[in-house]
This record gives sequence, structure tokens and C-alpha cells, in this order.
Amino acid sequence: MTEEPIPAPGPQPMRASHQDREQVATVLQKAMADGRISVAELESRLDSVYAAKTLAELEPITNDLPGHQLSLSKPIAGMAPAASSAPRVVSGSTGGRTTANLVGIMSGVERKGAWIAAPRINCVAVMGGIELDFTGAQLTGMDTVVNVTAIMGGVEITVPEGITVIVEGVGIMGAFVDNARQTYGREAPVLRVRGLALMGGVEVKARRKAVEQQ
Repeated sequence: MTEEPIPAPGPQPMRASHQDREQVATVLQKAMADGRISVAELESRLDSVYAAKTLAELEPITNDLPGHQLSLSKPIAGMAPAASSAPRVVSGSTGGRTTANLVGIMSGVERKGAWIAAPRINCVAVMGGIELDFTGAQLTGMDTVVNVTAIMGGVEITVPEGITVIVEGVGIMGAFVDNARQTYGREAPVLRVRGLALMGGVEVKARRKAVEQQ
């Protein structure tokens, strides 16, 4: 009896790199700035981008947009790859809204994960707490101002590498503490933390890249 040959395994899907995801994200961000997709669509598609594990999963995300025919696994011509740890800056992604108000009165408020940061964020913490984590945030300008009023409350701000931090707040029986101490070049986005801490505290801390275990 003649044995049938075992069929050769088919080609495996190519895995997507961080650079591939950033290329697709750049197309989406430009499409939103041009008015082709909404802020909600941008957020939904970016979720799909950063969840994609293969190039086949990335390609359909921009099929209906100009510039979708990317050479994935290669940098976009004329564009340096973005640092994966630095926040993305997309002008106008708040749909015209320039100020966000976060209020924690005997309660807690947090913004973390993938979120869009307005150019000006007013934080009021009265016997409560507010947590802002810019690690996964998308900035809407090169200069973001966080104006804090903390009265017997606390505000904790976490920043990634790649963003300059300037802390200018006043503490009265309280304190503004800059544990990040980050300063980059003129091309880097800037986060300014201002305001008043009255018997309260405001802390800015950095989230450094984790060292990969071999």
C-alpha cells in the first residue's frame, strides 16, 4: 500500500511589531484630524490596533482610509519611529473640547489605560483622590496643563518616559512632589502641574521601562 505524502504546513501569519502598530495608528490619527473618522471611531480602532498580534489583523483596520497601503514592518518614508513609551500627540482629537474637569469629593476619580487627555485638565480633590496615568494616554497638544486644587485630598499623576514635567504648585500644610524629574528636548511634549494643595498632596511619579527578564 502506497503511503500518501504528508502535506507541507501552510505559511504562518507574520507577527506584527510595535513599529507596525505605530504606522497604522499614525494613519488613523491623521484620518481623525482630517475629519474622516470620529473620536469614538479613533478610540475603537486604536484598541484593535494595539490588540492585533499579526499583520493580517492590522491591515483591515485602515482599508477604508487614504494611506492604508502601508509597507508594514518597514518605517514610513520620512518618519522616525515613535518611542513606544512616549505618549502620542494628536492635535484636535477632543473634538473641540479644550478643558476636562475631574472632581473627587469624598470619592475617587481615575483616568488610566487608553484615554484622550484634553490640553487643560482641572482636578478638584476634596477629602478624595484623583489618579491620572498618562502612560497610555493620547495627548491633544504639545503642552498639557493639569490645574489641581487638593483640599485634604490627594492627586497622583503617573507619566511615561519622553514627556517633560514641570511642577509649579503651592503647598500649604501640604505638598507638590515631583518624583519624576524628567526634562527632554524642545521636541518633547510638556506636562505642567499647577495649583494648590491645602492639607493635601500632589505627587508626580515616573513609570520607567521594565527590564525584560531573559
